[in-house]
Amino acid sequence: MSRSRAEMIEATRAKLLATARQAFRQAGYAATSMDDFTAAAGLTRGALYHHFGDKKGLLAAVVEQIDGEMDERLRAVSLRAPDAWTAFRDRCRAYLEMAVEPEIRRIVLQDARAVLAPAPAAAQQCIASLSALLQRLMDERVVEAADPLALARLINGSLVESAFWIAEEGDEGPRLAHALQALDLLLRGLLRGSGDTAA
Repeated sequence: MSRSRAEMIEATRAKLLATARQAFRQAGYAATSMDDFTAAAGLTRGALYHHFGDKKGLLAAVVEQIDGEMDERLRAVSLRAPDAWTAFRDRCRAYLEMAVEPEIRRIVLQDARAVLAPAPAAAQQCIASLSALLQRLMDERVVEAADPLALARLINGSLVESAFWIAEEGDEGPRLAHALQALDLLLRGLLRGSGDTAA
């Protein structure tokens, strides 16, 4: 009995998340009416408040879900790469490319930025992941030695700000191409010997 109740609770939560995700993607956070949204889900506002507290809490849960999916995609990019440098470079590029996807652009890079306070835990996870990749590249003598955490913070900050900039433009603009070109230039500067000049 208790298990079926737990399953019903989880099913209600999942339905609210899926319906909210679609509504936020199509109309945006500000234009999404909670009455229309809960009616479309076949649920009550009480269910929404029980599971997420309020509309803002629902947005935070949707963003967390999408962030988790983005992390999985970035991990997959790294795993497909033939070496650590390619994994690092392709992961950075893939993050910027996600900024033009309509759902990520609207929900994560526009609405979440405007409505939610920055999520330090999510940022710390990204920075820790980048730091570990950089440490491996330093250990393999692929990139110049530096404090990996400091370098990860600089790179993460650049990627996040660039993603916001790309998302502001919308579809088919030149910002993604410009950002990817600049990223390649920036990352090449990390490689050992890249700063050497002829005597």
